[in-house]
Amino acid sequence: MELLELLFFYLVAFVAVLSGVLVVSCKSPVHSALALVNTFFCLAVFYVMLSAPFMAAIQVMVYAGAIMVLIIFVIMLLNLGADAHRKYTHGVVWGAICGILTLLVTGFFVKRGSITGMQGNVTTELIQDFGHTELIGKALFTDFLLPFEITSILLLVAIVGAVILAKKEV
Repeated sequence: MELLELLFFYLVAFVAVLSGVLVVSCKSPVHSALALVNTFFCLAVFYVMLSAPFMAAIQVMVYAGAIMVLIIFVIMLLNLGADAHRKYTHGVVWGAICGILTLLVTGFFVKRGSITGMQGNVTTELIQDFGHTELIGKALFTDFLLPFEITSILLLVAIVGAVILAKKEV
């Protein structure tokens, strides 16, 4: 990795981490959602740097576009205007504790070298032969079909729950 590329990586990583901190620290849910959009754009830049432009485009279109529009729509339906200005000191303390614990566990596993100690069977040559998209699609619809379907059901339940919460006050 060249020096300029390395500096760009660190700059984007800093912006991504800063945006992630803003997601959990902003008092306004809309501001948090916009910081999350910025985090998604930073992740798309990482995909481009890893020579996966299709994944970057999907990241921007699906997450930064569709899902964030849906989240902002749900936030506006819930009308959190009065609740957003309350102070949540317990939430900040528990969030800080969880963040520190997560950082310690991540540092432990990074220092150890590998989380599971297992090596995958996807090599650079395999990626160059088939491409990222085909490999991900094949794995998603063959090996990980059940988790994919469970995730889609969980997202559907979350959307229905948000609509029910919004409808309750009308």
